[in-house]
Amino acid sequence: MESVWPAQLTVLVAIVLQLSLPERLTVGPTWLLPTLEGALVLGLAMATPRELESEHPLRRRAAVGLVALVSAANIYSLATLTHFLLHHYVGAKPGAGRELIIAGILIWLTNFLIFGLWYWELDRGGPGRRAAGQDGPPDFLFPQMSDDRIEPPDWRPKFIDYLYVSLTNAAAFSPTDTMPLTPMAKSIMGVQSIVSLVTIGLIVSRAVNIL
Repeated sequence: MESVWPAQLTVLVAIVLQLSLPERLTVGPTWLLPTLEGALVLGLAMATPRELESEHPLRRRAAVGLVALVSAANIYSLATLTHFLLHHYVGAKPGAGRELIIAGILIWLTNFLIFGLWYWELDRGGPGRRAAGQDGPPDFLFPQMSDDRIEPPDWRPKFIDYLYVSLTNAAAFSPTDTMPLTPMAKSIMGVQSIVSLVTIGLIVSRAVNIL
């Protein structure tokens, strides 16, 4: 069985982070996308048991769609903030640097949370297939899978393991202890590294100069 409440809680935290962004960095009113995302989370929570025992195609499509929606909103916020910076729209407004730093931190945190969800949803065909024992070949090589002295051969990663992979990839801009094995895993980790690099390298450094 695979617990789903950690993933649902992570989505809610990501939604709260989105609500904290300035309205000029969001798609439409600040509340629009978070409201839609919250409705999807509520629907998934009502339709999904606390622990998955098998794959439900409708749940999986809705969950992947929700993660994609939050990801797209975060990338839009990053692109908009980068556009403002490159075209000098920030100006010398008092507190502009502080606002940019806070926005950059919120975007980076959302990036870290949402890619943890991506890894959890996509590895071995998803949490439902892993719970049912119908999982395919692994997309990620965790250290526990390489040494039977650490964990038994039937060990499976939990949500916290994927969240840690996302944290280290976002902080180091590359894999650390867990390696991507498939083109899909490598592509997703690459996208996350680029988002993190742009957020830290461009936005935060520019914001510090404005302070």
